[in-house]
Amino acid sequence: MKLNQDTISLHNGVNMPQFGLGVYKVEEGQQVGETVKLALEIGYRLIDTAAFYDNEEGVGRAIKESGIPREDIFITTKVWNTDQGYDETLAAFDKSMQKLGLDYLDLYLIHWPVKEKYLETWKALEKLYHDGKVRAIGVSNFQIHHLKDLMENSSEKPVVNQIELHPRLSQVELRAFCKENNIKVEAWSPIGRGRLLDEPTIKQIAEKYGKTPAQIILRWHLQNDVIIIPKSVNPQRLKENADIFAFELMPDDMTQINELNINERFGPDPDSFEF
Repeated sequence: MKLNQDTISLHNGVNMPQFGLGVYKVEEGQQVGETVKLALEIGYRLIDTAAFYDNEEGVGRAIKESGIPREDIFITTKVWNTDQGYDETLAAFDKSMQKLGLDYLDLYLIHWPVKEKYLETWKALEKLYHDGKVRAIGVSNFQIHHLKDLMENSSEKPVVNQIELHPRLSQVELRAFCKENNIKVEAWSPIGRGRLLDEPTIKQIAEKYGKTPAQIILRWHLQNDVIIIPKSVNPQRLKENADIFAFELMPDDMTQINELNINERFGPDPDSFEF
């Protein structure tokens, strides 16, 4: 299976695949190794992990064992909340790189906007970027007010904001703000942790196109110019999730899915998350 997927050009000129694999809650060791290797074999070229996921070693090992040239794979990891602050972040980055076994990283993200710390954390990310250790830097779970604060107090703008995003939480205002400021949006939990697969509207559209509900939701993201990293350890679903490039949703179907938004979160609210 060959993925004819597009890349998205980040504002610093780096090209990032629009589709990839998220490995949250994929167990370290055999499970993450087999999952990443199979995904790469299918054609995935974006792998998204984090220090908090505790599987960076397995991801790094699978990338090496895949035999695919390092420059062909786009790898993201994130600094966790308890490691935030300037010196702490630099140390956390070194630890992540050691676990991944990499010479450079494609994208490093601040995992959550920890109050009174994320500005110092961002300064550390800017240093890593200027030192050439990271090709691009960004954030995760940042609201509009966090992004404004960050941009007013730093020299580099995030290239990506990775947020919870799915048809029940379509983040219209935040996406519009990011677009206006040339910050790409990346969705975690793009199919709502599986809770939207029985949504009647989605099922009806899936039947119309002869696709699965998950494929319809993922296609909706792509047509909204969102980067997606669906997680699965199931070989069949890994293939199904990737089979979304040979069809296109009609405008009416996009509108119907857009109208499912009720601002419902399945994960923590960044403004009330206990860091």
